[in-house]
Amino acid sequence: MSARFARPLFVLTILAGSFLLFLVQPMVARMALPRLGGASAVWNSAMLVYQALLLGGYAYAHWLGRLSPRAQGMTHLGVLLVAALWLPIGLKAMQLSPTAQPAIWVPYLLGISIGPLFFAISAQAPLLQRWFSLSRKDENPYALYAASNFGSFAGLIAYPLFVEPGMALYGQRILWSSGYILVALLVALCAATLPRGGAVAADPVAVSPPPTRGRIAQWVLLAFVPSGLMLATSTLITTDIVAMPLLWVLPLGLYLLSFTIAFATDRMTADIQTRIAPIGLLLFGGLLVGGLSAIPLLGAIMALALLFLLSVALHTGLYRLRPEPDRLTGFYLAMSVGGALGGVFAALIAPLVFDWTYEYPILLLLAGILMPQHYLIGPVRRLWEGNQQRGRILLYGVAIVVLALVAAVLAFPGPVDGISPMQQIALIVILGIGLIAIGSRRAFGIVMLGSLIAFGGYHAVRISLEPGTRTRSYFGIYTVRGNATQRQLAHGTTVHGTQLRGSPDKERTPTTYYVPGSGVGQAMLALPTLYGARARVGVVGLGAGTLACYARPGQEWRFYEIDPTVVRIARDTGQFSFVSRCLPNPGIVLGDARLSLAREGGGALDLLALDAFSSDSVPMHLMTREAFALYGRVLAPRGLLLAHISNRFLDLEPVVAAAATDGGWHAVKLTYTPGPNDTPAATKSLWIALSRDRQALRVLKTYDASWQPVKTRPGFTPWTDDYSTILPLLKIRR
Repeated sequence: MSARFARPLFVLTILAGSFLLFLVQPMVARMALPRLGGASAVWNSAMLVYQALLLGGYAYAHWLGRLSPRAQGMTHLGVLLVAALWLPIGLKAMQLSPTAQPAIWVPYLLGISIGPLFFAISAQAPLLQRWFSLSRKDENPYALYAASNFGSFAGLIAYPLFVEPGMALYGQRILWSSGYILVALLVALCAATLPRGGAVAADPVAVSPPPTRGRIAQWVLLAFVPSGLMLATSTLITTDIVAMPLLWVLPLGLYLLSFTIAFATDRMTADIQTRIAPIGLLLFGGLLVGGLSAIPLLGAIMALALLFLLSVALHTGLYRLRPEPDRLTGFYLAMSVGGALGGVFAALIAPLVFDWTYEYPILLLLAGILMPQHYLIGPVRRLWEGNQQRGRILLYGVAIVVLALVAAVLAFPGPVDGISPMQQIALIVILGIGLIAIGSRRAFGIVMLGSLIAFGGYHAVRISLEPGTRTRSYFGIYTVRGNATQRQLAHGTTVHGTQLRGSPDKERTPTTYYVPGSGVGQAMLALPTLYGARARVGVVGLGAGTLACYARPGQEWRFYEIDPTVVRIARDTGQFSFVSRCLPNPGIVLGDARLSLAREGGGALDLLALDAFSSDSVPMHLMTREAFALYGRVLAPRGLLLAHISNRFLDLEPVVAAAATDGGWHAVKLTYTPGPNDTPAATKSLWIALSRDRQALRVLKTYDASWQPVKTRPGFTPWTDDYSTILPLLKIRR
C-alpha cells in the first residue's frame, strides 16, 4: 500500500474501532435495564466489566508484540473472526431472580454476551499504533491515541444524542454488528501494511531500555487518579449536587476527550490547561467538597470543568513519560491497569468503605500532588529554589498558616448549606497562598488538604461520626436529618420522606408528596369506596414508609423495594415509625419491582402506586409499554394505577400519556400545591391515575374536582423496552 494512504487508513481504523467500543457501552447497559433494573447500579457494574475487558485487550495487544509483525496480523484477524460468532450483538437469554445483585449478574451477563466482541475491539488502539510504528518508523504513533479517544468520545456522545432517539434496540444491534464487520475489514488492510520478517525483539537496535519499576508505578498512578475521579465525579454530581438524567455521560466523555488533548501532536492546548489546572483545583476543589446544593447546575458545571482540567493535566504527565514506540504496548497496558484500579476503587471499594463520597476529595488531593506543576512567575521560582533553608522555612510557614485557617473555620463553622464569613476569608487567603505554592508539590499538597478540610471535609466527617445519620449502599447515599419537630430521609438531594415528631397522631400523619390532598393520598382515601374493606395495595418504592399510614385493618399491603438499606432505615432502625405505627408487619418484596411484579398472579392487586425514582433519575424500564402491560395484568379489571411523576428536570407526562393511549388506559392527573393551612411538611407533587375502568376515575373526581385529563404530546412515541429517549422531555428552564 502507498505510504501516502497508510496514515489515513490507520487513523480511520482506530477511529472506527474506538467509536464502536464506546457506542456499545451505553447500548448494552440499556439492553440490561428491563432484566436487571436499577439504572445507576447497572451502569456502575457495567463500567467495571468494560474496564476489565479493556485491560484484557491491552494485555493481549502487549503479548502479541512477541510475535513477528505478520504473525501479529494473522493472529488478531483470527481473534476478530472468532469473536464474530457472537454477532449480532445482544444479551443472552436467561431468567434472573428479582433479587439478582447487579454487582454479580451484570459482569456475568455482559461477559458471556459481549465479552469476546468487546475484547477483540478493545485491543485495536494500542495494537494498531504498534503496527503503525512498524510500518512508519519516521512518524509519531502516540498521536494516533488522540484519534482513538476522539472516536471513543464521539461514540459515547452519539448514543444518547442520535442513536438512542433515532432507532430501536434491534436497529442499534444491526448498526453495531455492521460496524464490527467494517472494522474487521479495515484491520485486514492495516495488517497488509506490516513488514515481513522475524520478531521485533530480534532487532537489538529497535529495542529501547525497559522501563524501571518506579516508572511503571508512575504510569499506573497517573492513570489511576483520573479514572477514579471520573466515576467519583459522576457519583458526586448525581448524589450531592443534582441528579439530572444523562449527566453520567458527560464525565466519561470529558475523561476520554482529555486524552485527545494530552496526546495531540500540537502541545499548546495541553500545556496551557496543565498550567491552569492547579488554579482550577484551588478555586473549585474545596467548594465542591462542601457541596453546592443551593446552586446545583453551577456546581455540576464546576465539577465537570475541574474533572476535565485535572484529566488533561494528569494525562499530559503520562504523555511526557511515554517510552519509545517499541515499548508502546507495555505503556498502554500499565495505563489500563491504572484505569481499572481507579474504577475498582471508585465503584466497588468506596461504596463499601465510605458512607459518603470521600473518594472525591481523596482523588482531588492525589491529583494536586501528582499533576505536572510550574511556578507561575520567575520571582516565585527563585523564592522556593534559591535557597534550600529558605524553602524549608516557607514550607513550614505555609503549613502553619493553613492549619490556623482550618482551626478558625472549625471554630466558626457557619450554616450547613452555605459559606460562612470565616470560610470566605479562608478561601481568599488559601487561594493567595496556593498561587504562591504552585510549583512546590509539598506546599501545594498542604494547601489543598487544608482547603478540602475547611470547605466541607470537616462537615462530612462530623455527619459520618453521628450514629445512623448517613448510610451508603450500592444504590446511593441516604442521609437522615432531623430536629425537634420533624425527621427527613434524603437520597442524594431528593427527599424520600419526612415524619413529624411529637405525638403519635403527628407521627402517623402522611407528609411530603403523600399528603391527603395529593393524588396518591386521595386514591388511598377512596380505597374503601372503590374496593371495599379488603383492598389489595401494592407500592413500588418504600422510602421512609409514609404511605403505610393509609393502611386500614383488613387491607392487604405489600411494598416492592430494590434496596435492603431502605428497608432497614424505614423498618428496623427506629429512625422512622411510619411502618411500625401504621403497618407493623408489612409485606416487603426485595428486588427490582418489575421483576418481582412479573411473578405475581393476574389480578393480584386493586391499587398499585409507582414511586420508585432513585433521587430524581428515571427508572426507564418501569415506564415502558411492556411495563404498563405488566401492571395491567397484575391489577384487577377495575384496578387503579398511580404514577408519581414529580421531577425537577423531566416532563414525564407525555410518557405516561402515550403508554395510556397505547395500552387502552384512561388517565387523569392531579397537581397538588400546598397552601398555608395544609398539612405540615407538604410538598408539591404531580400524580397520574390510570385505570381500564372509567368509573374508578370518576370516583376519584368526587374527592377532588381538580383531577384533569392527561395531555398527550403529538408525535411522541411511547417508550418500549426496545426504544426510549429522554431528550424531548428535558425541562430547559430549570
